[in-house]
Amino acid sequence: MQRYIVHRLLQGLVLLFMVATIVFFLGRLTGNPVDLMLPEEATAEDRQAMIQALGLDGSVYEQFVIFITNAFRGDLGMSIRMRQPAVDAFFDRLPNTLAIIPWALLMAMAIGIPLGVVAALNRGNFIDRLAGGIGVLGIAMPSFWLGIILIFVFSVELGWLPSGRMGGPEHYVLPVITLGAFLVAGFMRLIRSSMLEVMESEFVKLARIKGLSEWVVIWKHCLRNALIPVLTLWGVFVGNLITGAIVTETVFAWPGVGRLTYEAVIYRDFPLLQAVIILKAILILSINLLVDILYAYVDPRIRLS
Repeated sequence: MQRYIVHRLLQGLVLLFMVATIVFFLGRLTGNPVDLMLPEEATAEDRQAMIQALGLDGSVYEQFVIFITNAFRGDLGMSIRMRQPAVDAFFDRLPNTLAIIPWALLMAMAIGIPLGVVAALNRGNFIDRLAGGIGVLGIAMPSFWLGIILIFVFSVELGWLPSGRMGGPEHYVLPVITLGAFLVAGFMRLIRSSMLEVMESEFVKLARIKGLSEWVVIWKHCLRNALIPVLTLWGVFVGNLITGAIVTETVFAWPGVGRLTYEAVIYRDFPLLQAVIILKAILILSINLLVDILYAYVDPRIRLS
């Protein structure tokens, strides 16, 4: 297990370097932030002074070497627009994102898992096809479109819920639904396929032979074993929520990490964009490593192999 963890950590470091390299060079393709910061009447001298003040006067490769060197020291730079360390800006917004992710995950599990079980129990009939249609709809439906539709219906037409920004419990409803909708399909499809496999296993047949009720067989024995693959992909699902929050938080003006990423791109805030993407990558890699370790303890076959 220790060798496995060390191996995964080394893989994570290589992946982080690749992420840092990609986001650094792709960020520069959006243009020069000086063009957004200076007024139209600014002189060439003003422009050059601003470029030097932001550390953009060297070549792109020189800037990259400086960025990587500072990153290894834990310094991801100063936000151009916010005038504060980019890491501090990330952690200031992170609690707002973490306030909706658990609710979105809980909603997806509460709907997707029972729906997957029901679909497996009714394989091939109308209920199964209906559940499959819901799964396809959840995957194909863009988050920004769903968010706009929910705002139009429940905020504009009915006036039941606020259209955006962070506030009381009523402000959480629409962002949580928008963020977790696509995960409902993921949980449903995964549970359905896993349940169908478990229901054909020998221990389930033995449980029925012993005279256990169908309710106990399905919801205790079958579902318990069908949830193991869900644990495997749980880290992936959380990672999808973190990245998917960019669209959801932008639509609902939610002051989280996702909207911070959008603002960094719009304002060409290179240090902030780099810090946000790298810290997100570290967070997702840590979650996936933790899930893999937990999975090894849940399923002894993985630990022994």
